[in-house]
Amino acid sequence: MAVGSGHPADASSSRTVVIAPDKFKHSLTALKVSRALACGIHDVRPDAPIDVAPVADGGDGTVDAAIAAGFEPLPVTVVNAIGTPVDSVVARRGRRAVVELANTCGMSTLPGAALHPMKAHTVGVGQAIAAALDHGCDDIVLGLGGSASTDAGTGLLVGLGARLLDRDGLPVEPGAAGLGRIVTVDRNGLHPGLRDARIRIAADVTCPLLGPEGSVAVFGPQKGLTGEAAVQVEQEIGGFAALVQDLSGRDIRTLRGGGAAGGVAATAYGLLDAEIIEGAAFVLDILGFERHLGGARVVVTGEGRCDDQTLHGKAPAAIAHLARRSGVPVFLVAGEIAMSEEGREKLGVQRSWSLMEAAGGDRAVALAEAERLLAEVGRQIGAAL
Repeated sequence: MAVGSGHPADASSSRTVVIAPDKFKHSLTALKVSRALACGIHDVRPDAPIDVAPVADGGDGTVDAAIAAGFEPLPVTVVNAIGTPVDSVVARRGRRAVVELANTCGMSTLPGAALHPMKAHTVGVGQAIAAALDHGCDDIVLGLGGSASTDAGTGLLVGLGARLLDRDGLPVEPGAAGLGRIVTVDRNGLHPGLRDARIRIAADVTCPLLGPEGSVAVFGPQKGLTGEAAVQVEQEIGGFAALVQDLSGRDIRTLRGGGAAGGVAATAYGLLDAEIIEGAAFVLDILGFERHLGGARVVVTGEGRCDDQTLHGKAPAAIAHLARRSGVPVFLVAGEIAMSEEGREKLGVQRSWSLMEAAGGDRAVALAEAERLLAEVGRQIGAAL
């Protein structure tokens, strides 16, 4: 078996199997998913050339996908969402850097996955961007999935050198708890590299900052933000948004995608001149994914759960679109498939496999034995080639 390591297969081969899944959240990284499928295919088709190309949509695994595609790892030490120092990594190629909120101050960095809805902040991702700027990068791609906080991006600003001040001119700690006390943002200490830097935000959601489809209403509960606290934070984010508009002239309240990562996207747009872009398509572009399609026989993609939301900015949909454009059939493998018939038609995959089905509908088995089940699916894919 010829297995690639994230680099395009020989374009002269017409039988290459491209394995390009996103992570299976709460179970396996994209690379582990890829390797399990590759092993299964190899059991049946030992001579089949396989190109392992794990992908991401701006969330967990975005930096890993960039490194697999040839970016260099840049180790950084930052603080997680509750201020504890953690070792992380940024992906770097030339003057471009890929920074990930998930691996700096996201949910996965919290001990025991404990929730801290009022305390959690995004200082760490600001520190990671600052480290990339220190190393001469001026083209920053920021992936926002996997957030643990709803701090409206105040931590990001602090991590980049800004100060949040109350009415007495005293510093306010970043995090949801302090939002209502902020009356101004002192940006004099912002990292000087920001002046000439381009920042693009790869988001996998399109929700606005505020309202029934905003960051608090949609994502607050999964971060422990509910009840009266959620109502209060929603109001105080609205007040902070008004401050951002006073400082920048930009109205961030209804910005498409502004609610990503608890408001990080909106504040970065308002105060750092960042661009908000669709996560999956852009990440695939910077990874040069289309090069993998040359000579491909089939593309195998997937994620932990495929439903109709997959069609809106998720990696499998973006990959399916590129593959169809290149005339390459697409196979879908997911932990669970809960997609409508209309959604399946729009996605346009030729065949699909679900670990939940393979596990007889037992979710615990599907999660705990994902690698074994993926290898079995890989054998079925090998037989179908």
